[in-house]
Amino acid sequence: MLLFPWWTERARLYLPPEVPVYGYWGSDRDDLRAHPRIWVLGQPELPRANEAGFREAFLPGRTVAGDTLQAGTLTLTPYTNGRYRPLRWSATQAFASARVYLESPDGPRQPCPFNGQAYRCPGPPYLYMAPEWHELLYEPRRCLWMHPPGGAGRLVAEFDGVPGGTGLRLEGGILTEFAVRKSPSLSTTLMGVDDAQSRERLLEIALPPGLVGVQRAERTLPPGEPRTVKVWTQATNAESRQVCLDVFALGPTAGGS
Repeated sequence: MLLFPWWTERARLYLPPEVPVYGYWGSDRDDLRAHPRIWVLGQPELPRANEAGFREAFLPGRTVAGDTLQAGTLTLTPYTNGRYRPLRWSATQAFASARVYLESPDGPRQPCPFNGQAYRCPGPPYLYMAPEWHELLYEPRRCLWMHPPGGAGRLVAEFDGVPGGTGLRLEGGILTEFAVRKSPSLSTTLMGVDDAQSRERLLEIALPPGLVGVQRAERTLPPGEPRTVKVWTQATNAESRQVCLDVFALGPTAGGS
């Protein structure tokens, strides 16, 4: 369910909790790729609703899939989502089977034991990996908390079973209230994905101070046996580098691209 305008949050109170509801600044143009069909709950007559702007952002790649229902000022319209991409694998879903550790540049590892809820690492209390809800530039996301340890070391989570012949996609960022800071003492954070066997760098994103919102990178994996990947974060100065990320293996869009 997509809310239009996005700020009509009160509608959430009347919808069942099992229904995914999207409504945040920028949600009009979100791919919502996990959903082959989207229902738009609209109030186009509200002041500043800007229906033309909504349609310009939302409609590319989508077609109406049925009649619009109307109840008073509310409209409910189904759409086929041509931006839908089937999910083959995600790090957040697979987090309980990960192997998590702190890795130094010369190779030694310090394991981060799993307590059933999170992988707790030696050091400060923010050094752990677990799925949590966080906000990245107004967008609520369930993602993996992976605060870098500082220095040249990395926080690493290894995952088996990443399928070939898919689009490997890294998404994430720094929590908004920390991302906006631009102090000269802060350092660029790196997050990435490596092939565990070949050590090939598959994906990498740099997060300099002041960069807000969700950042994305994707590449196509060749067909073949499932592989093991290393998802990691690193920042020379770990201050205010509160990273939340996810990695996906995605099928093609409904249009085949």
